[in-house]
Amino acid sequence: MSASTVFVSRKPARVLKSVMIQGLLWLIGLTITATILWMLVDIGAGGLGTLNLSFLISPPEDAGRSGGIGPLLVSTLWILAICLAAVIPLGLGAALSIHEYLTDRPTLHALMLRSLDILGAVPSIVFGLFGYAFFAIKLGLGFSILSGGLTLACMALPLFARVALGALESVPPAYRQAASALSVSRTGWMLRILIPQASGGLAAALILAMSRALAETAVLLFTAGYVMRMPDSVLDSGRALAVHIYDLSMNTSGGDATAGATVIVLTGVLLLINGLTRFLLPERLNR
Repeated sequence: MSASTVFVSRKPARVLKSVMIQGLLWLIGLTITATILWMLVDIGAGGLGTLNLSFLISPPEDAGRSGGIGPLLVSTLWILAICLAAVIPLGLGAALSIHEYLTDRPTLHALMLRSLDILGAVPSIVFGLFGYAFFAIKLGLGFSILSGGLTLACMALPLFARVALGALESVPPAYRQAASALSVSRTGWMLRILIPQASGGLAAALILAMSRALAETAVLLFTAGYVMRMPDSVLDSGRALAVHIYDLSMNTSGGDATAGATVIVLTGVLLLINGLTRFLLPERLNR
C-alpha cells in the first residue's frame, strides 16, 4: 500500500472526527443557551403582565406585592455607581502595577496574583460580614447605600483586576518596542498606547464586574439594608433589585408576579449595559 493510499484512507476519519467535535461544541453552546432562556422564561413569564411604565417609576406597596420598583431601581444604580467609582481606578491601577512594575520581581508578582485569586474565591457572604463589620460598624456608615457600594467594590475588585491584567497582557510586545524606539515615556506608553489597545478587554472586565455587582444579594443584605423608600443620599439605606427579588421569593407570599417582573428589569439592565458597551467599543470587543 502506497503512502498516498494511506493518506486517502485516513482523510474520512479526520473529517468524521472534525464533524463530531463541531457537533459536540454546538451541542454544548445550544444547551447553555437553552438553559439560560429556560431560566428567564420560567422566572420572568409570570411577571410580564405586571411590567409596565408605572411599575418602573412607582414605589412598592403592600410589602412589595404591588406597586413598582422606582426607589429600588434608583438605589441599585447608586450602589452600582459607588462600586464602579472604587473598582475602576483601583482595579486598573493594580493591573497596571502588576503588568508594568512587577514583571521583573517574580516573587512579588506571584504574590499579587495569588492574592487576587484568593480574594476572588472568597464567598460573597464573607464579604458581606466584612462590610458590615468594617464599613457599617467601624466607620459608622451603618446600613447605607455607601456601605453596600464599597463592600461590592471589595468583592468585584479581584475579578476586574484579573480580567484587566489579561487584557493588558494581550497587547503585542511589538507595540512596546515601537514606543521605546520613539522614546515614549512609561506614562505615555500606558495612557496613549497600552490602555487604548486593551480597551476591549477592559470593557469586558467592566461588564463582568457590573454583572456580579448587580446580581449580588448576600453582600447587600448586611450592608445596604431592606428599606424600600426613595433614598435622599448615599448615607440612606436602600434596597437593591436583587435583594427585592430574594425577599419577594422567600419571605413574602403572593409576590411572585412582582418578583418575576423585577427579574426581567434586572436582566434588561444587564443586557442594556452590555449592549451599550459593545456599541461604544464594537471593534475592540469583537477582536
